[in-house]
Amino acid sequence: MLKQECFEYYQVKERDVLASIKSYLKYGGWYTIRVHQGLGSHRGVSDLVAVKDGITVWIECKSPRGTLSKDQQSFREAIEAHGGIYVVVRSIDDLIEQLESRGIRP
Repeated sequence: MLKQECFEYYQVKERDVLASIKSYLKYGGWYTIRVHQGLGSHRGVSDLVAVKDGITVWIECKSPRGTLSKDQQSFREAIEAHGGIYVVVRSIDDLIEQLESRGIRP
């Protein structure tokens, strides 16, 4: 809980979470793609797509208090309905925990 309190105290921004997650995954041998929202992009698509050893993970990065929009919730439901892996993370520790809980080595 202390880590979460520190994040809130220092007002970590979503972009900071995203940058740290992307760097961590790259260091761990994951191929990562930053998905930018813009005109014509799929509504609600995750911030990152990471691929390693034939496993694809859709990653939405949020600040400690961030929540999914309705479009992001719909995207998550669609990915999971098709057997995909979708995680919402707020820190590297959060990412590690969620991947390991699915039997994926970060």
